[in-house]
Amino acid sequence: MADCVTKVELTISCTDLLNKDVGSKSDPLCVLLQSSGKDSWTELARTERLDNSSSPAFSQRLKLDYHFESVQNLKLGVYDIDNASSDLGDDDYLGGVELTLGQIVASKTLTRPLQLKKGKPAGKGSITITAEEMKDKRVIQLEFEAKNLDKKDTFGKSDPFLEFFKKGDDGKWQLVHRTEVVKNNLSPTWKKFSVPLQTFCGSDLDRLLKVDCSDYDSDGTHDLIGSFTTKVSELQKAGSSPVSFDCIHSEKQKKKKSYKNSGVVSLKSCKMSTHHSFLDYVMGGCQINFTVGIDFTGSNGDPRSPDSLHYMSPDGLNQYLSALWSVGNVVQDYDTDKLFPAFGFGAKLPPDYQAANHEFALNFNPTNPYCKGIDGIIEAYRMVMPQLRLSGPTNFSPLINHVASIATQGQSNTASQYFVLLILTDGEITDLDQTRDAIVRASRLPLSVIIVGVGPADFKAMELLDGDDGVLRSTVGEAVARDIVQFVPYRKFKDAPQASLAQSVLAEVPNQLVSYFKMRGLEPPKPAAAAAAPTS
Repeated sequence: MADCVTKVELTISCTDLLNKDVGSKSDPLCVLLQSSGKDSWTELARTERLDNSSSPAFSQRLKLDYHFESVQNLKLGVYDIDNASSDLGDDDYLGGVELTLGQIVASKTLTRPLQLKKGKPAGKGSITITAEEMKDKRVIQLEFEAKNLDKKDTFGKSDPFLEFFKKGDDGKWQLVHRTEVVKNNLSPTWKKFSVPLQTFCGSDLDRLLKVDCSDYDSDGTHDLIGSFTTKVSELQKAGSSPVSFDCIHSEKQKKKKSYKNSGVVSLKSCKMSTHHSFLDYVMGGCQINFTVGIDFTGSNGDPRSPDSLHYMSPDGLNQYLSALWSVGNVVQDYDTDKLFPAFGFGAKLPPDYQAANHEFALNFNPTNPYCKGIDGIIEAYRMVMPQLRLSGPTNFSPLINHVASIATQGQSNTASQYFVLLILTDGEITDLDQTRDAIVRASRLPLSVIIVGVGPADFKAMELLDGDDGVLRSTVGEAVARDIVQFVPYRKFKDAPQASLAQSVLAEVPNQLVSYFKMRGLEPPKPAAAAAAPTS
């Protein structure tokens, strides 16, 4: 079982950033990276981008797990973003800082000078990081609108947005959320948003909150329309009928006796819910059922040749087995019976070696494809390897559909079953369209698909299935209900510690599991409610 870790949320602000844009200030964004050994870093989270700001306060918090027992080396990098791509390689670096999570947690709030590289300061730029342990699992969801806001722009109406602040223990206002900007509208409705209750008001329903309504200006000089104060206990009254607040501009109020307000902001709805974690589900008894699929297609090369990805080195290993070993060792901790169905695809089978089979039991026992533990899968692989004839084409969809049908049987009105399919492949996929359709269908089921790319291929198709750079759609344009695919190329981790491949491969599974049960509105089970896994 993974150690129970503490969730920590970091709040970031900067001052005196370098200006990289000609004629205007930089458009900063902050990225959080964690050391994954030697000189390699893994991105954990990033803030929103703010336009034209040399002293930004980011509202997007950076969340990460705090492992008390290990040193977590972090790097925070600030970039000037001038394009739509998520790749930071083409953006100007405004400076960064390296430190450990332990240092931040111990100080609670820490200010450091930004550096372009070790020993080279980024002008007068500095970064302030505040850490807060997330203990409260409640989330508040709010929807605001406004009527008759003051017109601030000479040509056209105002472009209003809201900023929410909680009163800190030091008496200062801390930014907790910023809405989107609604363009050219004096009676806007903002999108519903959710914020952890602890972030929003420190879990104190009577803590004072301040809300600023401002007119957005692209040069970063936003004009205040008006403000009001409230507290969550007052916002909760919106459960029955809308709650309204006069938006007051104090300067205008002083100057004009007849001044009433600069518009009215109303809360349309306020809901409170509980955000459950991966550990809540697992410790409540949710079973994670792990299935493995191994690619035996011809593009892997003749297994007797040392160039083949299936060639057994003198120590009895190859890339397929190394990847299986490192990922499987982590996943098997969550599976109580340690019996894993394992399948091969893309090979011709004895005795007749007729057509290629796209979903055969690795132990050659179709009625009982279960192997005992990861050792059992490796033993079955070594036994059948000499008997197979590698063939093709490379079809993923039969295996995804097979596990999806088991996950369909495993669906119930309790959060008792979740399925993970690990596909090990050289990436030369043939049935891309059918696989896209299978993934879109499976996104409504308690299922995650992990693809580990073995060998030197470019894996463009695998990255398309991962969908991180955009929403994966089926052949008829239907979007995935939630992200269920995680792709990792094995070569990136070939020389890294064994644990780092498993960490990267399994990074998204906890959130995918939580997102499925949240979509279904299912709470973590009480330990007695977890059922036995259905058989395939």
